[in-house]
This record gives sequence, C-alpha cells and structure tokens, in this order.
Amino acid sequence: MEARGKQDLWIRQKPEVLEVLREQAIIQSTESSNRIEGVTVAANRLRPLLIGRARPRDRSEKELAGYRAALDWIFSRKNRVTVTPDVIRRLHALAQAGSIRFVPASARETPATVEILCHRYGAATDEERIPPLLIVATFIFDLLCVHPFRNGNGRVSRLATSLLLRSHGFQVIRYISLERLIEESKDEYYRVLKLCSQGWHEGKNEIIPWWNYFLSTLRGAYKEFERQVESVEARPAKSALVRQTVLAQVEKFTLADMAAQLPSASPQLIKKVLAEMKRAGRVQLVGRGRGARWEVVR
Repeated sequence: MEARGKQDLWIRQKPEVLEVLREQAIIQSTESSNRIEGVTVAANRLRPLLIGRARPRDRSEKELAGYRAALDWIFSRKNRVTVTPDVIRRLHALAQAGSIRFVPASARETPATVEILCHRYGAATDEERIPPLLIVATFIFDLLCVHPFRNGNGRVSRLATSLLLRSHGFQVIRYISLERLIEESKDEYYRVLKLCSQGWHEGKNEIIPWWNYFLSTLRGAYKEFERQVESVEARPAKSALVRQTVLAQVEKFTLADMAAQLPSASPQLIKKVLAEMKRAGRVQLVGRGRGARWEVVR
C-alpha cells in the first residue's frame, strides 16, 4: 500500500522510461504466462508477433497474440470493471482465441459457483472491511480452485489479477511483469497452490500461505519498478536498459541471448551499446566466429 502511494511520483518522474518498461512488460507477461503452461514460440518471433502485430503462424502464436489482446483490453478500460462471469469468459475467449464455456468438475454447479464468487467479491469490496489486496488474492485463488475452463485457467487467473489490481489503483502491472515474477518462482507458486487447495471444497483450507506469496510477488514488482525508474538515466531509455541488462549477466552471453532478454530493443541497438561498453572496458569479447561470447569485465 505504501508503494501504491508512491507510484504516481515514479510515474511522473521519467515518462520516457515508462514507455520502454510498458513495452517490455507486455512482452514478458505474454511470454511468461504462456510458457508456464508449456506454450512457447521462437524468440525471434516475439517482437514481430507482440509489438509488430505479425500474423500468427500456428496455434501457439495465436495463443500469445490472444493474451496480448487480453492485456490490451484490460489496460484500455477507462472505468472500473465490475467482475462478472461474462468478464471472466471474455478474458478466456481473448487469451485462448477459441470457444467459451465453463467445463467444471460438475457441469451443473460451475456457472453458479462463478456467479457466487463474483458476487461475493463485489460485496466484500463494497463493505471496505477487508484490505483490497487480500480480497483480490482470495478471489484469484478461489477462481483457480473452481477451475471453470477445460484449458487456460492459469492464464485467465493471471489476466484477472491484472484487471483487479488495476481497478484498485495498483498500476505497477503496466510496467513490471507479474507473470515473469511468477514464472521465476514457479516451484513455490505450485507448492503454495497445492498446500492451500487441500480442504478447499469443504471450506477448511489454509489461505495465509497464498496471501504471503501473492503479496510478496506484488511487493517484489514494486521494488523492481522503483529500482528501474530511479536507476535508468533520462537519456535514451532503451540504451540504459540494455546497459543494465548486460551488466547483470553473470555468465558469458551472445547477442542472441541479449535479444531474447530484451525483446523491446532492436539487435542494432544492442550491438551499438555493446560496442560502446567494449570501448569503455566494461565488456569484452571472448573467442572468435560462432563460438564468440561476451562477458562483463568485473
């Protein structure tokens, strides 16, 4: 909540940095959320597909393009969105780019269960007795446990997270990818889900470990947001972002490795920055030909 209070200052500080972060977050969120579910595309197709809006070539590319479309829909809402089963279906339709229908363990109960879940979320929010972040976290967890779709439940839950956080004023999800942070902690994510889902159908499950995971992930996003805004120079934001990413490398790397980590930066810009850093003695090229690798000079 303290970070939310500071975010307007960070957003006003360096608008040119935000544009770079926003583009990078869209690509990382789309890639990570789908990769968690085993859906991947070639690294050289990410930028054309998600920024250049290239035509999808196969089912995997369609699903990534659909997730990008769902994010666009979320961030284009000017008014607060009321969470309803129709909104959940819409997110699923966009993300999956396919047919919409609830396919629960019990076909008769799932639509009513989702209706109740949305109603109780609205009622809890209106009462203002419970901190909004705990309401959002619990809604997302219950949605995952209801598991209303045959496929795409994880992706819909992550899209719903962005939608609800934005509705409560948490703008960090526009600039830092929560999906990437979840992917980086995927083992913990699944461990906590398994732990907290035990006894869920009987209403006897534990929720606090999930709250802790959810809040720590959001807090981590805000810490990264603050670090990015305060450390990147006002001059060419993308160049500064490339420098930061290069200096963060622990092992030797190639130009292709950098391009995969920085989908918002062109290969030409990455080459230019590496050349500048080489002249400054910050990096060096080891080896020759195809086996050549860059490394940071410590």
